[in-house]
Amino acid sequence: MPLEPYLRGSTWWAKGRIESNGRALTGYIRESTSASTEAGARQWIAERQAREERRAVLGHDEADERDFTFNDAVMLYPATAGMAKYLIPIAEELGNLPVKKITPKMVRDLGARIYPKNAVDSWRRWVIAPARAVINNANALGKCPPIRITGFTKEERVRQDKARGKLSRQPKTPGDWPWILAFRKHASKRHGALALFMFTTGARIGQAVAMHPDNLRLDDGKAIIPGAKGHEDRTVTLMPELVEELRALKPKVPRGWDTRYKANLRVFGFAAKDSPRSGWRTACKRAGIPYLSPHAAGRHGFGQEMRVRQGVDSKSVESVGGWSAKGGMVDKTYTHAEDSDAKILAALRTGRVQAEKKNRRKPADNVEKRNG
Repeated sequence: MPLEPYLRGSTWWAKGRIESNGRALTGYIRESTSASTEAGARQWIAERQAREERRAVLGHDEADERDFTFNDAVMLYPATAGMAKYLIPIAEELGNLPVKKITPKMVRDLGARIYPKNAVDSWRRWVIAPARAVINNANALGKCPPIRITGFTKEERVRQDKARGKLSRQPKTPGDWPWILAFRKHASKRHGALALFMFTTGARIGQAVAMHPDNLRLDDGKAIIPGAKGHEDRTVTLMPELVEELRALKPKVPRGWDTRYKANLRVFGFAAKDSPRSGWRTACKRAGIPYLSPHAAGRHGFGQEMRVRQGVDSKSVESVGGWSAKGGMVDKTYTHAEDSDAKILAALRTGRVQAEKKNRRKPADNVEKRNG
């Protein structure tokens, strides 16, 4: 059966075999053409036909070099399970296109097509970043040109927020000591220890749950937090209370993992960053406190507690919390305004009192002079 187009949802696909003079040049094909019209699908089929005929004449290697596709680039990329989840829908749209024909606009436009109800920040993380990583990895291997894809502007973010009827980048409520203490009172030992660990070290939830008993140096009062997002492992000093709590907390192999291997032991006993979610919500409900995600309660809480509430210098906070000093990330993202109105009014009152003292005048004197 020759390759023929057919409509699947809003996209045209192709199925069949590439044939030449009655001889099949390929096995059975069922692939997306990424076209929204039948004419576009037939053009894709014609290009695929020509490519396979060239491959039959020129040989596999030379043809591949001329028509290196996004799917070829994906096969060369060492994708994690998380990245692979986002690459699948991208490959369905761009997979058969030669990389040299993929433009930055094509990639940017995929966000609205694949995830129409999500924010532009999601488009950047789920579409632009994976596609760019795949193509530039192939470029580093000498297979194709590089690509540079810009993010989205503030105007584009606002426009998409209006279209989906939901505000993105909503400010997080960071954890504080009253919240942490109330949470721990009603949480399991593992959830409670996890919350205290993140709030006092700035560890991400993924880093915390990945910790093996070998990451602990409790006799020295320290812990080694696994690196993340390009940062190396870091060693932090723990609160004495947390040291004793971790000493009493028996490491556990997460449910469903092979218990025969010590390498599978985890300090907090959770398999992945989402594993504590159910128990976390339950503890919040029992404590009668607002639900804060582990990231908001822990890492955001640490940044807020250290910088805003306790006034610790940024260098120390960045060092312990594992933030890069470049761009002022800790102050830009992990600190939040608290009691703003009350602080401003208090500052205004203080400023006025100071001015009145300096001028040796009282409010009543000023009123009398104006009325006189």
